[in-house]
Amino acid sequence: MEPSNVDIVVLSHVHGDHTGGLTGFLKARAHVEVYLPQSFPARVKDVVRGYGATIAEVAGPREICANVYTTGVMGRRIKEQALVLRTQRGLVVLTGCAHPGIAKIVAEVKELHREDILLVIGGFHLEWRTTGRVEKIINAFRKHGVRYVAPTHCSGERARHLFQQQYGRGYIEAGVGRTISLADLR
Repeated sequence: MEPSNVDIVVLSHVHGDHTGGLTGFLKARAHVEVYLPQSFPARVKDVVRGYGATIAEVAGPREICANVYTTGVMGRRIKEQALVLRTQRGLVVLTGCAHPGIAKIVAEVKELHREDILLVIGGFHLEWRTTGRVEKIINAFRKHGVRYVAPTHCSGERARHLFQQQYGRGYIEAGVGRTISLADLR
């Protein structure tokens, strides 16, 4: 996607692996709206504004644009938001790292929207979790009716393997450069 086609940027949390490309992007497309957790340091906000972008500081859940929502900021130590996309087939939940807990994020989305969750994609932050803990999280996903999963980034090999075993055809191998279409989710 070309920067000129982007009007809104949403940052999940302040870690450099989720914000590091922002200044390069803003050099190419400065006049965008950047949604970021209210807890971001003032210096980061100043840099964003310095490029000419406007900032929408997120605290609670809100609509970003038609059919796109933020969960609002979650977590105690590391503040993070997730995106929720409403599609004709159900909700798509997009996480950064899920530091507040992936099961908590899914439960919050279900509470906020009370709709079927088609797909949860992104970092699940389970790299150091035990098999038993990951299995409990998979059960929570099932309880909330999550149909497809695509754990990436900081999910960990063990967690990816367990999700793949439990979800079978509902497991999607995802990563940088991968395009996932709703038509792929049968």
